[in-house]
Amino acid sequence: MTEHTTTSHQAAGEREDAQVSLLLTWLSAMAIAFLVAIGGKAWFAGHDTHAWVLWAFAVLVAFNMASFARIGNRTLQKGGLLTIVGLLLAYLIASGGESNTGPLWFYVFPPLLFYLTNLKTGTAILLFCYLIAVVVFQFPGLPLIAAEYSLDFKIRFFASLTFESIFCFVLEASRLKARNELVELAQTQEHAAKTDELTGLSNRRDMQNRLTNEFSRYQRSGHHFSIALIDLDLFKSINDQFGHDAGDEVLRAFSTMMNAIIRQTDVASRWGGEEFLILLPDTSLLQALTLAERLRAEVAKNRFVFQGAELPVTISAGVCSIAKAGSIGDLLKQADIHLYNAKQAGRNRIAPRVRSQSVEVTEESQA
Repeated sequence: MTEHTTTSHQAAGEREDAQVSLLLTWLSAMAIAFLVAIGGKAWFAGHDTHAWVLWAFAVLVAFNMASFARIGNRTLQKGGLLTIVGLLLAYLIASGGESNTGPLWFYVFPPLLFYLTNLKTGTAILLFCYLIAVVVFQFPGLPLIAAEYSLDFKIRFFASLTFESIFCFVLEASRLKARNELVELAQTQEHAAKTDELTGLSNRRDMQNRLTNEFSRYQRSGHHFSIALIDLDLFKSINDQFGHDAGDEVLRAFSTMMNAIIRQTDVASRWGGEEFLILLPDTSLLQALTLAERLRAEVAKNRFVFQGAELPVTISAGVCSIAKAGSIGDLLKQADIHLYNAKQAGRNRIAPRVRSQSVEVTEESQA
């Protein structure tokens, strides 16, 4: 159950990452258009150097897009775009852009930063950018710094940018919280849809899906598998004599015992009522019979007690391998026939027959 849940949410994460990459591609295309257009305006205004720098950044953004298209690495795409944007903003603050309006472009950075990184990383990068802005504003005579700003502009810039940064931080934190709550809710619902509430085992729907997947794997690669259809003997009499609470306790106790005996690759499910089905991947009929007999023997010697009363609990099981069936329906039908034969033969036994504490089976199981 956990493996399937994890896989489905990994797929959801992949879809979300793909959507982010698509958004970044469109943002990059828009950034290129803006940089080319503003660079052209600067060129016609006689600011040749500024125009060439903007066009150079447009080339860098285009190169980042091309690299992602070729390699497909989303982490490099995000990191490359953030680096280019950060360098561009540093240039605009240091040069002033046109008419000292360059720092105004800094307002696009906080929402982009928090969207592409986590809150901790985004805050650290933003504080570093603040430090660069402080150095530029306080030391206009340093090399590569051509702009000088008034005190009023500095105060308003930092005040408004701080407000925007806090606002973006709070919004992103709220978005992440809501997203995590939705993910947890989806995981809970998915688990409930696949799990039997009483025993915690896979339910019939989940087992049917697993059988279908295993049969497809068998058709593709020839990996054999087997199933064991198990029924608690005379379970109705336990409910009638000791009450339904006792019956529920038996179901839970047996489920726990079964999970302790089967392998990690096996899957146990509550097939319905007092019936259980075990899926045994990469398992021959002989191996499946041996495991079923081990489980039967363990149940037979175990004491099931409820409120001081010892309950008579044994199991019967029908085992079948996919090698004996041409479809899932045939597999289940054969297992059901074997289970019926075990019941008719006196219960507390496995069919096809296997001798306890040995590996001897009938000719049918050897075939």
